[in-house]
Amino acid sequence: MFTRKAATDVSYLACAHKLLQAPSRVFPQFATHNVRTVATIFELAGQHREFEFQKLHGMGDRLYDRIAAVSGMSVPCRVYAPVGSHRDLLPYLVRRLLENGANSSFVHQIGDRRVPLERLVADPVAIVTAAQFAPHPAIPKPRALFGDRVNAAGVDLSDESILARIEEAVDASRLETGRLAPQDRPASSSRVGVVTEPGNRRAAVGAIEEMDEPGLQRAIETAASAAPAWEATPAVERAATLERAADLLEANLDPLLVLCICEAGKTMADAVAEVREAVDYCRYYAERGRREFGEPERLPGPTGECNELSLHGRGVFACISPWNFPLAIFLGQVSAALAAGNAVIAKPAEQTPLIAARAVALLHQAGVPSEVLQFTPGPGETIGARLVGDPRIAGVAFTGSVVAAHSIQRALAARAGPIVPFIAETGGQNAMIVDSTALPEQVVVDVIASAFQSAGQRCSSLRLLCLQQEIAPRVIELLARAMQELRIGDPARRETDVGPVIDAEAKRTLQNHVELLRRTARPILELALPPGCEGGDFFAPCAFEIDPAQIPRNEVFGPILHVIRYPREELGPVLAVISGTGYGLTLGIHTRVSRFAEDVRSHLRVGNTYVNRNMIGAVVGVQPFGGEGLSGTGPKAGGPRYLHRFALERVYTVNTAAAGGNASLLAEIE
Repeated sequence: MFTRKAATDVSYLACAHKLLQAPSRVFPQFATHNVRTVATIFELAGQHREFEFQKLHGMGDRLYDRIAAVSGMSVPCRVYAPVGSHRDLLPYLVRRLLENGANSSFVHQIGDRRVPLERLVADPVAIVTAAQFAPHPAIPKPRALFGDRVNAAGVDLSDESILARIEEAVDASRLETGRLAPQDRPASSSRVGVVTEPGNRRAAVGAIEEMDEPGLQRAIETAASAAPAWEATPAVERAATLERAADLLEANLDPLLVLCICEAGKTMADAVAEVREAVDYCRYYAERGRREFGEPERLPGPTGECNELSLHGRGVFACISPWNFPLAIFLGQVSAALAAGNAVIAKPAEQTPLIAARAVALLHQAGVPSEVLQFTPGPGETIGARLVGDPRIAGVAFTGSVVAAHSIQRALAARAGPIVPFIAETGGQNAMIVDSTALPEQVVVDVIASAFQSAGQRCSSLRLLCLQQEIAPRVIELLARAMQELRIGDPARRETDVGPVIDAEAKRTLQNHVELLRRTARPILELALPPGCEGGDFFAPCAFEIDPAQIPRNEVFGPILHVIRYPREELGPVLAVISGTGYGLTLGIHTRVSRFAEDVRSHLRVGNTYVNRNMIGAVVGVQPFGGEGLSGTGPKAGGPRYLHRFALERVYTVNTAAAGGNASLLAEIE
């Protein structure tokens, strides 16, 4: 991507030159209506004529007629045109109209007599190499998209060398950790000990020691003793520490990708997104902490009075994170608590402790004192329960199931002493509502990503697809075809779209639900597991058509899609059933009528609504994430008000009009 058209033109010519240098391997086809580009390609080709041009039907006729008429220049020109119904072609034609109508377009400028010939056929290489040439100042580069904070570095997964590097790193790690001997296999998936791959339970990822009761008590006591000093550390220093942690995450990209792939069963794309989100959380909360926890905020008041509002850490926060985002959510909770001036007891999901352990080590390396950040791996039934019941814990941040959240809520309510904050994000029964004006192809692309990426194991994953009956047959047909293209298998391989679910318990729950659907619903497609999946916890994506009354009341956490057809006049009752589930996390809407989108949005109380796009992948600071109802308490993670929930507010009021002993106070304030 380039911020100047001349740079894009140079890139096009560089690609053309590369293609023309390999005539025995490549037959180039150059689609262009630009006279300058055509002339340059002839110059680059020399006497070579094993290529062709392409043009859109109805455009560039005079240009290519002229080429055909000139001796020695004759090169085939393929004429292409979109074929289909008005409904299918309109978006394509509008896109081409916008492209060719752009002010910088050759097609637009050639019809404008005010554009001099010299500018029309200017050499893009000369423009780019001119001394005054610079990136467009109004278009930020990717690393500078967010202004005050640096965007997380991306990875080009279309680059074969990068794909090979990741695969080789995983293979090397697997050789190092080896395979489990029968006596080493853990007794159950709930015991933390030897950690195995979800995609191959015979392969060890590593081992970790579970925290015991005395160790937990020492960790809480140590954190409680260290909390005042950390809270007194200037916010700018705490922020700088988190920014160093973000840099270390990027510097350790490959080892983190290996852990996300092997321990959590994430595909390459999901693993990269996981690390990037973790980096963004560290930098975003560092920036917010620096801004909000620095100088006190002056508040208006009557003449002769000064009022200041300041934010302070609460003490020790317990951060209990899930296995589906074992790095991003883990570090999101921890970095927010640290930025707000709290000490932290970090309790990771028992399925993914190794990723969390690596994250904690990097935070300590970045400068977070070991006393301030305590790592306590172990089962939720023991470690988690003891944490939330301890009176020294001043707040709890939790992401996980509704059942576990209710258990924590009851435990906190039963405690004597101060009432402490509980920040919970608990998943959703997420629906996508599609009306008859929607584009079926776009709908299906977004459904595939929303329902089946990450094996459907995102809090925001699509569970319920509601199709207006006029469009339903076409969408369902395309959906079934698209699902057949999904590749299930080893998440470390570049061709894999869907990896394993997290453990055997999750797999059994999904299998039980599918058994119910087979008896009560109409199958759209059930994919079969390919060879090689026998040793892991794989579950093949599937889709079933159901009636509104069959909408599940509980979240089905995996790659199972429920589809409903509705007549337009019965949309209201369908929305009422969805609302009646009590969840309110994400909502998708596909339509070309803004009034429809607003109507659906007004009927469903959800935290994040997405129109004409997929429903997953909320970006830190751009789409603050979190739900309501059974989907969580708020505030939204990655949003401007998240840190406030980790903090205490204190107001300091001084009567500046008073004389005597308050004179020194007045001098300090002024």
